[in-house]
Amino acid sequence: MSGIYLLNLTSVGVFGMVLSAAFCDICWTRKKAFAAAGSMAAILLLQAMIYFFIDTNLVTYVYPLITHFPLAVVLCALSGKCLWSVVSVLTAYLCCQLRRWLALLIVAIFSGGTAMQNVTELAMTLPILIILLRFAAPSVRAVSHYARSVQCQFGLVPALYYGFDYLTRIYTDLLLEGVLVAVEFMPFVCSVAYLIFVVYTSKEWKIRSQLEQTQDILNLQVEQAVREIEALRESQEKISAYRHDMRHHMQFLLACMENDRIGQAQAYIRQICSEIEANKVTVFCENETVNLIFSAFAGRAKKHGVSIKVKAVVSRTIPVSESDLCVLLSNALENALHSCLDMKQKGLDGTIEVSVYEKKGKMFLQVINSCDRDIVFDSGMPVTDRPGHGIGVRSICTIVEQYGGVCSFLAENGWFILRISL
Repeated sequence: MSGIYLLNLTSVGVFGMVLSAAFCDICWTRKKAFAAAGSMAAILLLQAMIYFFIDTNLVTYVYPLITHFPLAVVLCALSGKCLWSVVSVLTAYLCCQLRRWLALLIVAIFSGGTAMQNVTELAMTLPILIILLRFAAPSVRAVSHYARSVQCQFGLVPALYYGFDYLTRIYTDLLLEGVLVAVEFMPFVCSVAYLIFVVYTSKEWKIRSQLEQTQDILNLQVEQAVREIEALRESQEKISAYRHDMRHHMQFLLACMENDRIGQAQAYIRQICSEIEANKVTVFCENETVNLIFSAFAGRAKKHGVSIKVKAVVSRTIPVSESDLCVLLSNALENALHSCLDMKQKGLDGTIEVSVYEKKGKMFLQVINSCDRDIVFDSGMPVTDRPGHGIGVRSICTIVEQYGGVCSFLAENGWFILRISL
């Protein structure tokens, strides 16, 4: 055998082992790097001993036992991930086909021989390795953090190719003999893998599209809630300004009375009362955000003839952000108000009872509203097929989960009950 052949054989071994280590999710330290380098050198030394002192052809047949198996064991010890270590070795073996096929293409174009193929493979080793390390390795390593089922799916094609290559090219001559089953096997695998990829990608895209749509709706709800709070805060500031300017109002009224302009004074009083009532914010508790939201919904409920009772004991500062509190309370009250308005359209009375309080650093919320519809539950959550509905429930659950809380939904005896603890 020529020196170029031996050098090429060594280079493909180094190529595969370095790529396997790069694909494996290892937190590299100086000690681990030396251990990996030493293990790879020992594997190459074992190959050389068998090649020169036992049988040159034996290396090819026992390559899985003297190279791939010990390499997988070393990577498993370094990363602590047995499954992914095997997948990394199989994937690196599959990538070795890149240099081989490109070399075969060049040899076919220039009508070269075995020597040209060895030289071409040797010349391509480093550039292909750099490209794979730069662009492919980070993405491959990322898959190691997925579920084991996904890791198995990822490693299926490399595993099938590994078995196919050894069974049809190394241990038998089925591929060279042109046995159709062997020739058509990998195209069959590629077709199946492509179809699985299309189905999986389509499913993932649909889920991502739904999540993005839900996120857009949630963002709109947050923006709307923030706008409502700002509007109510402005109203509260106007009331404060009215109180501050009360002295001026009194002086004007006194002047009207002294000049016997009673009608003008009465009209002015009615105007001021109307403006104050329009901007009134009812105080339910110490927390400004809770007051503003409850006040806004109490006004809407009163406008539509829905009875609402609120009992709130919430301190000025709570461990929930203002935007999350807006979305949480607004969605809970919005759903309750919609249910009562549906009942009002049927000529029935609607009632909402809200209680919120703090205890031992946690906030508890309960919203009870009249409900005359049959509620369908799925895994404890109310579901509906009405367009535009159901987003509020998902918003509530998302925020509760974000704070590590608990929420429950219950429908019984004509009442719908929402309980939240966070």
